[in-house]
Amino acid sequence: MAILSNTLENDRTHQKQVEPFEEVFQTHWHRVYMVLLRLMGDPSEAEDLAQEAFWRLYQRAPSLMEDSTVGGWLYRVATRLGLNALRARKRRRNYEWQAGLHALEHQADPEPSAQLERDEARRQVQDVLAQMKPRSALLLTLRYSGLTYAELAAVLGLAPNSIGTLLVRAEREFETLYHQLGGEA
Repeated sequence: MAILSNTLENDRTHQKQVEPFEEVFQTHWHRVYMVLLRLMGDPSEAEDLAQEAFWRLYQRAPSLMEDSTVGGWLYRVATRLGLNALRARKRRRNYEWQAGLHALEHQADPEPSAQLERDEARRQVQDVLAQMKPRSALLLTLRYSGLTYAELAAVLGLAPNSIGTLLVRAEREFETLYHQLGGEA
């Protein structure tokens, strides 16, 4: 009888956690996914990372699900997962290069040179973001993914009136690193 009682109690607790999670998931999934898609450039990788962010919310932060800051928490976790994945990608690319493993990407683009230029520009941007200060990279990624100043302030836990200044600094840092890596204007 005690086992049945414990099982029923666990089911009720689980249901109490699932309902707010579903609401948070429905509210934030698309924007979290789009932030990661912009950052990663690969839909399947963006989806995997978005799922990981929501899994972390479900596992580690059930108390956040009814909090108004859950969106900021999700965007921060998702962006950090994306930046970590970019850094891992860069390390992996360097290891493969040193080992002499060159993978050719086949794109069905009628203009292979234009596709090559876009891929190179994306790689340069990702390399620069991976080298930036984490807060600056997070700020730029989220801003250019469509978040407002108020949303950025909520994600970073800052006053909304400081976002403009931080954004200008982050853009300058990005430009400096981009030019150091040989990028054009």
